[in-house]
Amino acid sequence: ENLPPTRDNDVKVQVRACALSWIDTKLLSEIKLEKELLPVGREISGVVLEVGRKVTFFQPDDEVVGILPLDSEESGLCEVVLVHEHYLVRKPEKVCWVEAAGTVRDGVRAYTALHYLSHVSPGKTVLVMDGASPFGTIAIQLAQHRGAKVISTAYSLEDKQYLERLRLPVARVIDASNGKIDVAESCLEETGGLGVDIVLDAGVKLYNAEDESASKSQLLPHKHDIITLLGVGGHWITTEKNLQLDPPDSHSLFLKGATVSFLNDEIWTLSNVQQGKYLYILLMIPILEDIMEKLSSSIFRPQLDEPIPLYEAKVSMEIVQKNQARKRQVIQF
Repeated sequence: ENLPPTRDNDVKVQVRACALSWIDTKLLSEIKLEKELLPVGREISGVVLEVGRKVTFFQPDDEVVGILPLDSEESGLCEVVLVHEHYLVRKPEKVCWVEAAGTVRDGVRAYTALHYLSHVSPGKTVLVMDGASPFGTIAIQLAQHRGAKVISTAYSLEDKQYLERLRLPVARVIDASNGKIDVAESCLEETGGLGVDIVLDAGVKLYNAEDESASKSQLLPHKHDIITLLGVGGHWITTEKNLQLDPPDSHSLFLKGATVSFLNDEIWTLSNVQQGKYLYILLMIPILEDIMEKLSSSIFRPQLDEPIPLYEAKVSMEIVQKNQARKRQVIQF
């Protein structure tokens, strides 16, 4: 209601679908963006209704998809939103609204991890932890498309069966559901003792088992296991923002010439406004276009839940914020 006038570089979009993603309130607090009320839903797809006078990329009736910036005052869970043209790309006609909105964030994370942080290439071996998750699924498909050999872990029988049914099966599914399988040993066995080139973790154990609370975290590999299974010159891409490496850990990484990188897909908009937009234009727009092309050609087949009506958005968002959703949640208008 009461949208402000369309500014020069704004695009007015009628939203057709909006994906729900976990909100990192701690990050928002650290960068002074925390507010009493936070907009929910940043990955959108929809139809262009109107464009500002300086908009060059779009015109009315274009079908678009994009990610609202981190400091956006708008919520994607609106019938109509105003978005700067730099945060949108065209949606291919063959891609449905729900798939477009539901894949764009995981696609960005996968590209950030495998293209910019680890430079995946043919012949490399990639370990994707929790490969049946929405992000893990896209990461596996991108790594396979780039010619890499993929190993993945599964934390339940359903996840294991899902990974084994992928159109391009992974080289090995490590069933970690009972906590008895040694992930490092399995990876070294699969690679002839050489270790893997790239690891995408889904969290790691930082302490001994007795220090961990009884939860799914007990199934996660210990940081020592990941260092052990890394090959010479390997890349460890971690989602563990509080990772602590002790001197022996650093020494092992040093001996292997390995690197540790932190996966933060918000880097494209976290820098100051001008630099952030520059990065977005140079790097993010080609990524978003490539993600949509791979969706259109069925290289990417996302892990999505059934489309959710708007009146169920509150319940779905609570599930997402508690990290209890195993498939990507997308609201359809």
